[in-house]
Order: sequence, then structure tokens, then C-alpha cells
Amino acid sequence: MYWTLELASYLSDAPWPATRDELVDYAIRTGAPLEVVENLQAIEDDDGSAYENIEEIWPDYPSEEDFLWNEDEY
Repeated sequence: MYWTLELASYLSDAPWPATRDELVDYAIRTGAPLEVVENLQAIEDDDGSAYENIEEIWPDYPSEEDFLWNEDEY
């Protein structure tokens, strides 16, 4: 399983919180690439709990703090 910003962007409008199965269904319905569906299916989901956001699926998802952008300068 691997994630990139491009692949994760397909889940940006997902109906959070959502279970793995709901996310797989969402990815298929919205026409996300097969890699997104495969990544979601590879998640171990023993108890069927809901994920609150993409960070719970991909812990290394970059946040706004990861980019060195100072809005006050512009």
C-alpha cells in the first residue's frame, strides 16, 4: 500500500467519518484510480470502525504546517 498526494486528493471530499467499506464505495462511485481502491481495501479493518479523516488512514499526510508558506509575507 502506498499513498501519494494525488491519490489522497481523491478522498478529500469523502463523507467523513466513514468506514473502510464506505470509503471504497465512495472511491468507486467517484471514479478514483484503481490504486486508491486497492489501498483502501488493503487497510486492516477488523472492527469496522469509522475513520475521522485522511490522517487516520495515511498518518504521513502533509498538513498546512508542513509547507513553508508564510501568508503574512504576501
